[in-house]
Amino acid sequence: MIEQIDSIFQQQQLFQIELRQSDARQRIKKLRKLRCAIESNEDLIYDALAKDLRKSRNEAAISEVLFIYGEIDFAIRHLQKWMRPKRVGRSVTNLLAKSSIVYQPKGVVLIISPWNYPFQLTMSPLVSAIAAGNCIVLKPSEHSPHTAVVIHKMISESFDVKEVVCITGEKSTAETLLKLPFDHIFFTGSSIVGKQIMKSASAHLSSVTLELGGKSPVILDETAHLEKAANKVAWGKLINAGQTCIAPDYVLIPERERDEFVRYYLNAVKKMFFTIDGKIDPTVYAKIINQRHADRLVALIRNSVQGGARLVEGGVLSEDLTLSPTLLLDVSLDNAIMGEEIFGPILPVITYGKLEEAIAIVNRGEKPLALYVFSENKHSIQQIVQQVASGGVCINDVLIHVSNPHLPFGGVNGSGQGSCHGFFGFKAFSHERAVMRQSRYALSTLIYPPYTEKKIIFKLLKKWI
Repeated sequence: MIEQIDSIFQQQQLFQIELRQSDARQRIKKLRKLRCAIESNEDLIYDALAKDLRKSRNEAAISEVLFIYGEIDFAIRHLQKWMRPKRVGRSVTNLLAKSSIVYQPKGVVLIISPWNYPFQLTMSPLVSAIAAGNCIVLKPSEHSPHTAVVIHKMISESFDVKEVVCITGEKSTAETLLKLPFDHIFFTGSSIVGKQIMKSASAHLSSVTLELGGKSPVILDETAHLEKAANKVAWGKLINAGQTCIAPDYVLIPERERDEFVRYYLNAVKKMFFTIDGKIDPTVYAKIINQRHADRLVALIRNSVQGGARLVEGGVLSEDLTLSPTLLLDVSLDNAIMGEEIFGPILPVITYGKLEEAIAIVNRGEKPLALYVFSENKHSIQQIVQQVASGGVCINDVLIHVSNPHLPFGGVNGSGQGSCHGFFGFKAFSHERAVMRQSRYALSTLIYPPYTEKKIIFKLLKKWI
């Protein structure tokens, strides 16, 4: 397939001129075709996710497959409205003109997806790109090869390559694709690779959407319901073994509340992810994606302990790449684990005195993709939300804001650029085009030269504008 990349790209460039004229009915038909393809391959998808990440069928259904059914159905219900031209107001010089915003497909787009949610994070932008009327090249991650094979099968059986194509391969394949002048690039992954994507896109001035990550903090104050918070943080931290871009990265909590929170957290972990005889339950707890990533996580734990942190629970890596749920206390803010996204089942719990301290700790680093606040105090919630910048905020829960298609999902600066999901995903793959239809009685001619006899007009314009 890699030898055919140039040919496929040229086919898509030609076909996108035709596809640009597609209406809502035609695009909805394609979305339904995609839904049918997923339904026909569900068992293969679940098997692939189990092989790549040891995801249980239930977890894979909730976080990968059902999520995409929801995205498709939402787009089908709302696409006609999204595509409708939006009438806007008039200016003084165009009082008789009609102005509107029309959403035009960007053209030929590239979607590069990651390994942690390899199905969902490939399909979600694909849904938006189809809804917006684009030709699409998919490049799934080589680190989740079984899922990539299923996606390739599903796409090749459902779409012509001139419309949607899935190209699998190693890093070199992505590098080859990035040399092409795509009209838009949608990338989900690490900030380091995101910078490389942006640099490659700049060669052709291609627009980009970057869904990255960061250290998403959890801030609890003294009014938080500790047991409920601990249960939610445990689930959000350990689903997919912590390999989630919006997973709670670390906890900030008042010192006098820490020990009780830790007790509730460890109980929740045991209840959700361990068997009755005290062993990790592999039917509900995922594995680390590969040895390199596992070694990185173990090194973070080791360096934290060497730096004075206390290992309360976990830290054990087995041969099958299961890293036990890990809890760290007394972690130094200067330790490596507090300087990079953890992306694994390790939770540092850090204490603070005043709320301003917690806010300052978060603001030391890059703006996170998500901010989690547990509090019953409206003033505290408002203070945190106003003083900490983040891609999104979820109050008294974790992760679930991503499931609302009415909300934009995206980061800010180091955690990403642009938004996706629902209408915001449609917009990401669309050009917002200004369209003005002038009246035959255009007032704009009043500002044409010569100006000597039009002083009164300029006085009026100065007053009105």
